[in-house]
Amino acid sequence: MNFHAHYASIAQPVETCLVGSGGFGRSYLAQARKIPLVNARIAVDISAEAAGQAFAAAGFDKTEIALCETPAQAQAAWDTGKCVAAGRLETVIALPFQLLAEATGGPEAATRHSLMAIEAGRHVALVSKEADSVVGPGLAWLARDKGIVVTPVDGDQPSLLIALASWAEILGLQIIAAGKSSEYDFVFDPATGSVACNGRTRILPELRQHWLGGEPSAIVRTAAERARILGQAFPLRAVPDLCEMTLVANALDLAADVAAFHAPPARIPELADLFAGTAQGGLISGGRRIDVFHHLRLAEEASFAGGVFIVVACDNAETWEMLAGKGHVVGRSARTAMLYLPRHLLGVEVATSILDAVGLGRSGYGDDYRPRQDLVAVAERDLAAGTILAMGGHHHSIADVGAEVRPASALAPDRAAPFYLVADRTLARNVRAGDAICLGDVDIAADSGLLAMRHRQDAIFATGAARAV
Repeated sequence: MNFHAHYASIAQPVETCLVGSGGFGRSYLAQARKIPLVNARIAVDISAEAAGQAFAAAGFDKTEIALCETPAQAQAAWDTGKCVAAGRLETVIALPFQLLAEATGGPEAATRHSLMAIEAGRHVALVSKEADSVVGPGLAWLARDKGIVVTPVDGDQPSLLIALASWAEILGLQIIAAGKSSEYDFVFDPATGSVACNGRTRILPELRQHWLGGEPSAIVRTAAERARILGQAFPLRAVPDLCEMTLVANALDLAADVAAFHAPPARIPELADLFAGTAQGGLISGGRRIDVFHHLRLAEEASFAGGVFIVVACDNAETWEMLAGKGHVVGRSARTAMLYLPRHLLGVEVATSILDAVGLGRSGYGDDYRPRQDLVAVAERDLAAGTILAMGGHHHSIADVGAEVRPASALAPDRAAPFYLVADRTLARNVRAGDAICLGDVDIAADSGLLAMRHRQDAIFATGAARAV
């Protein structure tokens, strides 16, 4: 596809407002300066000063940036062509932007900002997957009811994987599994036995014995041994990985093969065998499954870069033998192949989603985004009443709480609660290790906008109203 032709109907630049100027947001502000069809002159963060610093980091001169505390100040700054930096969305909501890029990562805040934008008739690029995993389908439905769009963003794996998998289905390819690599590779040095991952290095010489996958029948066993060894020094489950795949499942009607994912450590040439069906010696017990893997590689080998992949069935031996000869990853059984996109460029590539939403009226979710799967919270140890389930760190995780992807259900006191709905709440009663944290297990303030929106989403999809869109 020629992207110049694809967006040729868009005559004027799209005006955007960024909320949340972390790494993702800052990369967007910097790249937007070079994009003819997108402007990013409004930024909101915890304070006007923080938003101003994000503009400065993106390369704007301080004379181009106005720190605004009131709507009047924001309007005056806008009228003089300056970048508007604010500490609250209310300060800038009346400015003439067309799309809100929500990138705070806070489930309550992201929900409130998205609802405010939808009510104001603005499109929403929902970068905050934490809120999306709880109420994304409901937000998308409310937006469509108003003739606007809520969309995921290219630059993050859900949007890229939805595109890759839906492209494959248009071509008639049968999807066995769809997934992504974890955020950081495991880089192995056979000479020293060291493994480096995300700035940490551990000596694990036993991994040498399990570097090669061996015969197809041994690939699952090899991956399990690698997981045993690596698991002594590194975590092998990350909540964001499961969260991102929940969004993909809800868009494309996929499901987890096991609730906590297989998440094998693997090398790229092994993926077509690992994510094959159990009948072919792989991990997958059915079709259309979501999962992740941990990329295990040598220092001189290319990274998967947190990219996305699909494993498809090879139903014509001649075709796939030819493609294997051209370097495509075809399983040793010749029954499966892996196709992949080894990139996600954060804010650098968000513009395509913005242009699709505002210029073409299209959402990256597609037309049938609904709550098919939930990301639920599971206690990893006994948790006592009074424990605060504080969300923190780069991965927005909760100490001693894991996550699983399970079939979605409406909220109820005795049902497993969405992970990011219980985040930052206090346990009202004890929860045993291995049990899901239920809605009735936590104290949630009556004025929680996230809780109210989830109840609203449950009602929308329970009544069948969403089928009318």
